Amino acid sequence: MFFPVSGWFAAFVLTLAVELPIAVLMLRRAEPELWRRVALVVFANLVTHPAVWYVFSQLFLIGTIEYVVAAEAWAIAVEAIFYVVAIRGLAAAPAVAVAVVANVVSFGVGRGVGALSPDLFG
Repeated sequence: MFFPVSGWFAAFVLTLAVELPIAVLMLRRAEPELWRRVALVVFANLVTHPAVWYVFSQLFLIGTIEYVVAAEAWAIAVEAIFYVVAIRGLAAAPAVAVAVVANVVSFGVGRGVGALSPDLFG
């Protein structure tokens, strides 16, 4: 089983709708320019979301604990590394905190929306 291509964009928009305000708010001390925070969060998600959607769905059975752990660990790790590399002076711990909070909330909202509207994501 895999996620269909047709559902990716809806899932990506939902992910950004949830993660963008969280990460932008949490990164405000590390990066004072709003436009840079917004761009960094969008780019971090552009790096991780397609892999979660297309790669991990080929490696693991969707909905299993193995899939969830692997996909979410990937998203959190890569986004945290991205923030540390892209934001001068940002330490690893706050970057991980941003990635964890944004992804946990996004995961929960995605599960809820998927349960309420199963056809939304394909």
